[in-house]
Amino acid sequence: MKRFFGHIYLQQRFFTVLVCIIVGFLLSYIFEEIYGVFKILFFALVLLLLVDYLLLFTSKGKVVANRILPDKLSNGDANPIQISITNNYLFHTRSKIIDELPFQFQKRDFKLSCSLKRGDTRLFEYMLRPTERGVYAFGHLIVFTASPIGLLARRYRYNTSDEVPVYPSFLQLRKYDLIAFTNRLHEYGLKKIRRIGHTMEFEQIKEYVQGDDIRNINWKATAKKSQLMVNQYQDEKSQPIYSIIDKGRVMKMPFEGLSLLDYAINATLVISNIALKKQDKAGMFAFSNKIENRVVAERRNSQMNLILETLYNLRTNFVESDFSRLYVDVKRNLNQRSLLLLYTNFETLDALYRQMGYLQTMAKQHLLVVIFFENTELDLFADKKAESTQQIFEQTIAEKFVYEKKLIVNELRKHGIQTILTKPEDLTINTINKYLEVKARGMI
Repeated sequence: MKRFFGHIYLQQRFFTVLVCIIVGFLLSYIFEEIYGVFKILFFALVLLLLVDYLLLFTSKGKVVANRILPDKLSNGDANPIQISITNNYLFHTRSKIIDELPFQFQKRDFKLSCSLKRGDTRLFEYMLRPTERGVYAFGHLIVFTASPIGLLARRYRYNTSDEVPVYPSFLQLRKYDLIAFTNRLHEYGLKKIRRIGHTMEFEQIKEYVQGDDIRNINWKATAKKSQLMVNQYQDEKSQPIYSIIDKGRVMKMPFEGLSLLDYAINATLVISNIALKKQDKAGMFAFSNKIENRVVAERRNSQMNLILETLYNLRTNFVESDFSRLYVDVKRNLNQRSLLLLYTNFETLDALYRQMGYLQTMAKQHLLVVIFFENTELDLFADKKAESTQQIFEQTIAEKFVYEKKLIVNELRKHGIQTILTKPEDLTINTINKYLEVKARGMI
């Protein structure tokens, strides 16, 4: 497609026909009898070009397109974007739609094609997966429309320069929204946690459903109702649950487009929502060389919005994290025993040993869960078949780092510190499992 004048663009069909006519004129030097035929074809092309122009630019009607965006996009998830296009011409049209996507996606060849009858409207939907938080600016929505003749195209450019913020993964939040109350946890990849004793408060007697603990069957009520009835116990409520996010340089490492920091942010959003649904108090803060982005653990209607906005503005600051400052802040500000979910990353035992003293002291006052990440790329590399001495050497080094992660887990457990070693994509599930385990076992 080549620009001709203003909003007029020459189509591929025009150039194909023109080349055929030119070749015909060249051949007419050899075969003179065909000259008249191609002369007529040339004037027919000019006439069709004029008719095509009149159809597209002087007849009533036009093509109208509109981009439909959600209020916000969910980071790390596939988000639907819609484009509506309507043909108001009195004839059939063929259109190419170009949507100028935000620069973060680095995609400059996005286009859609469609044919529309008179008065038809089509709704297209495509998916975008952002991998960083912030404001995403869309450019123009451009439509090239051709008539049934197909020699020319008219360009329509709609100034729908829209901006949409990308927030932490609220789609994950919706996905797990009901798990705090369901007995079908296995469908979400969550483990059933056996309750230890009955230290929780009795709530009510209810009908047995699959997944209930058979040890809680109330035989008296069962005999009266002639169906299985179980005692339902209520978890202890109003316990402070804090997500502590390390936003130092170790959390900038990327996996599948998202940084470790963003995985931790998405998990924090989900676990805070579940904690509130369980009637606990949800809070959070982040640290590196200082403590920032604090939300005090509360149970109120506005708490999730406050946490969401705080997480939206959280950024890595590329400095070494100061665990001594974290310890001092926890000691000073958290007077009630709390569950502390610490999202960080240790690559070596030496890195852990430098912080072990602070972790041990916090674990004495609170229930501390240290959450760090497997290096999935190293795992894949170590599992590959080595084909040279150099590759054997490199895989040996990779296996050493993989094994050292397991040693870090053992070292933490040896000092009585709860831990989760997880793949980044499994972080949310594993964190929820740990929270449910803590609640079921009455460990806080």
